[in-house]
Amino acid sequence: MIFHLSVRSNPMLRKTNLAVWRAWRSWKLSLHSSTVCASSGTGPLDRSEELSSVSSEKPPHRPVMLKEVLHYLDIQPGQVVLDMTFGGGGHTKAILNLVPEVTVLALDRDPTAISLAQQLAKEYCGRVKPLLGKFSELEALLSNMNIEPGSVDAVLLDAGCSSMQMDEAQRGFSLSKDGPLDMRMDCERYPDMPCAADVVNTLDQQALASILTAYGEERQAWKIASAIVEARRVNPITRTQQLASVVAGSFPPAVLYARKDRLQRSAHVATKTFQALRIFVNDELNELHAGLSAARSVLAPGGRLCVITFHSLEDRLVKRYLQGEDLSNLDHFSPRKKSSGKQKQREESQAMCEERDKRQPVAPPLTG
Repeated sequence: MIFHLSVRSNPMLRKTNLAVWRAWRSWKLSLHSSTVCASSGTGPLDRSEELSSVSSEKPPHRPVMLKEVLHYLDIQPGQVVLDMTFGGGGHTKAILNLVPEVTVLALDRDPTAISLAQQLAKEYCGRVKPLLGKFSELEALLSNMNIEPGSVDAVLLDAGCSSMQMDEAQRGFSLSKDGPLDMRMDCERYPDMPCAADVVNTLDQQALASILTAYGEERQAWKIASAIVEARRVNPITRTQQLASVVAGSFPPAVLYARKDRLQRSAHVATKTFQALRIFVNDELNELHAGLSAARSVLAPGGRLCVITFHSLEDRLVKRYLQGEDLSNLDHFSPRKKSSGKQKQREESQAMCEERDKRQPVAPPLTG
């Protein structure tokens, strides 16, 4: 999707409904450290081992919509581009190879991604500027580099989890690969922040169900939350496939892969649960909102913003932000309700009256 810089500012998005955040705040006050993560090995990773495994291979993922991104951003020689989700560097490297003398500001909250950006900066001397931070930290990072608002020609934001993160079992994002139930995109920067294992082992059933509903759009949220609470009474849930098995156990075997994703591929019944936990742990919707606001600030007049989304929550947030809607209410991220026949007639009648009133001649102002 391509959006131009004709957007209005919006109030900050609430994280989720009040019940979830009351539980979350109460828990954080009583939680002195991420004990579950520590016991399950999901604390800070060994950087030397991680970086050697990353640097010994090329980034494993080629961007899915690379052709479309390059077409719509229409980057010209000598321009400044902001890649807000550097990831494995696929978009940035393609831009560097195709457009001469372009400079790319490479932002990512994941230190592993930034290590790749630093390697790319050595390969393309002076043309890549790595920036370690979240969307909400972008404006401060650019200010520290003396980059003024309105000085960036094109911005790319590829929302959600990167393929590089998903492919690494030790990061805990994938339900198909067994690993510690972590899901933090920047666990090294914030090692004391709660991980997914903390969430599923600490929050009560109501809070868990609210998270699954709000961030996974999971219709069976209460059933899944109940299964999680029952399972953790026996043993803490600390592994990805352990959680996937708990979720699957609350459904008949025949429906485990009956669901379809947006590309009509079969999806495991725990997919939405994993999505919800990942979004919640990383505060992704607030960060996306902050990213859109930051992009709006840094873009030059006539600049272009390209946002890639892969699920409906991101999609609705982006569209409605750029339409200038008030995003302070979580209801804005649920599908708009269809009007009943009578209600639709009333709305159409009201719209016709308003349009008719607009056509009435306006009396000239009185002159004294």
